[in-house]
Parts: sequence; structure tokens; C-alpha cells
Amino acid sequence: MSNRYSGAMEPEIVKSDEQWRAELSPDRYAVLRRAATEAPFSGSLLHVDGEGVFRCGGCGQRLFASTHKFDSGCGWPSFDQCEPGTIVERTDRSLFPERTEILCARCGGHLGHVFNDGPTATGLRYCVNSLAIDFDETPERT
Repeated sequence: MSNRYSGAMEPEIVKSDEQWRAELSPDRYAVLRRAATEAPFSGSLLHVDGEGVFRCGGCGQRLFASTHKFDSGCGWPSFDQCEPGTIVERTDRSLFPERTEILCARCGGHLGHVFNDGPTATGLRYCVNSLAIDFDETPERT
């Protein structure tokens, strides 16, 4: 079964723009709710390589295991696989060439993009903004 999901899924967590602004820092709000992108090589999680999981910065959903993180050299944390059912994909035509945007399936937060140029057997590179995720060294939490 593929870990990739496309299409329009209604997020489980729905909040008003005011609620998101009150809960998130301005930078995190810009990325998660307005699809901004942090500058390459500036993210706090780029070089985090410990054991644990990476969770959505908006809702805490577990998105990526640390065992799937790799250094792609692109300037953002990169993963070759997501946790099943946690990512929604949609076409992003904001730049040329067309890209595939990735969003948290639980809250709809913008995470980054996925590309078909990964170096592992999956062939995928999930390129994620550090501001969109948190690192958790206690993965047994849900």
C-alpha cells in the first residue's frame, strides 16, 4: 500500500484564520497556513538526526520517522517516506514547473513539496519546511 494520498480530503481539525493566528507564531503561521517557504539552509531541523519522529507543527500529528530523513542538499529537511495516511498531495501551479504540494491530512497545514528524485528505493524526496514540523524524541506519544 502506498503512503502517498492525493485529492481533496476534508481535514479533521478545522479552525478559523483567527484561531490559527492566535495559536501559531507569525513565521509558523505564514508557512503552515499561507504556504510560505523558509529560506534554504535556515531551518532549525535541517541537521537534526536523532531518533524520533517529526510531527505537524499545527496539530502534532506524526508525519515522518527519523529513519526516513536524509540529507538531500536542498536546504530543507528531506524524507523518503511519510507515515501512512498523514499527507495529502495537491497540484501546485504557483511556479514553473508544476510541483506537488504536501499538506497535513489532519489539519491541512502546508508542509512543503514532494519530488520524484529521491535517492532511495521509494524514489521520493519530501522537502519540508522546519517551521512546519516539530521533532519529538518520544515517538510512542500519539
